[in-house]
Amino acid sequence: MEKSVFKTVAVVGASGAVGRIILELLEEREFPAETFRFLSSARSAGTDLVFKNQDYVFEELTKDSFKGVDLVIASTPDDTAAEFLPYAVEAGAKVIDESGYWRMHEEVALVVPEINPEAALNAKGIIASPNCSTTQMVLAMKPLYDISPIRRVIVSTYQATSGAGLVGTEDLIHSSQARLQGEEYDYKVFKQPIAFNAIPQIGSHKQDGYTSEEMKMVNETRKILGDPNIMINATCVRIPVWNCHSESITIETETPISPEQAREAFAAFPGIEVIDDLETGQYPMPYNSDGSDEVYVGRIRKDISHPNGLTFWCVSDNLRKGAATNAVQIAELLNKHYK
Repeated sequence: MEKSVFKTVAVVGASGAVGRIILELLEEREFPAETFRFLSSARSAGTDLVFKNQDYVFEELTKDSFKGVDLVIASTPDDTAAEFLPYAVEAGAKVIDESGYWRMHEEVALVVPEINPEAALNAKGIIASPNCSTTQMVLAMKPLYDISPIRRVIVSTYQATSGAGLVGTEDLIHSSQARLQGEEYDYKVFKQPIAFNAIPQIGSHKQDGYTSEEMKMVNETRKILGDPNIMINATCVRIPVWNCHSESITIETETPISPEQAREAFAAFPGIEVIDDLETGQYPMPYNSDGSDEVYVGRIRKDISHPNGLTFWCVSDNLRKGAATNAVQIAELLNKHYK
């Protein structure tokens, strides 16, 4: 096993949907560290877990939890990240945060390692991981942006219930069963029925009729690509799929990009896999993207309404590359660099 510069790693929120996958990835990818600690709310504190064939216990998260910790990977609600992560920075730890709270703070790096690794390496405090819907879109945009700057994006998302956490998926499963049996169901997360339905609102109303989820895609994409002039119009929809987000993306570039150029650029870019054969019905779908760390792209075609337009379909596991995998990749990047 390679040596780590991070002797003690703390994972905050490891009992959640994303946190559980972070643990799996740290174990599968053999992230090197001498000591691991697992921090949680008071409700989960004292619960046992097994990691790397060793027994651990969840410790309660407090402001004093980070003494002696070198690296923190956190997947928590925004208010928890806002309250506790500054204490981790103050204790001298590198911090990778999955929440939405710190992403748009000017002094915080917002990172997708395949796109802007230098932002992580130059970060002085918290390093934020983007929203799941942003991550897959911006990764697919980058190889095209490198050919010709992107001036406009129109994106519609088809987002899985796992994006609402473990209870979101439970809502989907149990409400679908109830609907088929002609019974009522008391939703725990969703304000509208998700079974056999599509909900065209994710997040709260933010501005001009757009939701917080939609504005995340606008603002985070601009920050990651370092281009505040990209025009982005997003519509985010929750659909009755348990995992993996899908996106229909149309871009307008300064100069035309042919579908052939796009396929070649996608295929050569790290983290992207092309599945694109309409005649034989080969294209990305949530069904065959679940459990993968890749971003899948297909249905690549010219936008027949604009000479500089290109349209494609993009699918990714929102719990992995959209969240947990991206955070662990940032940790691996830091470990490799600081050696």
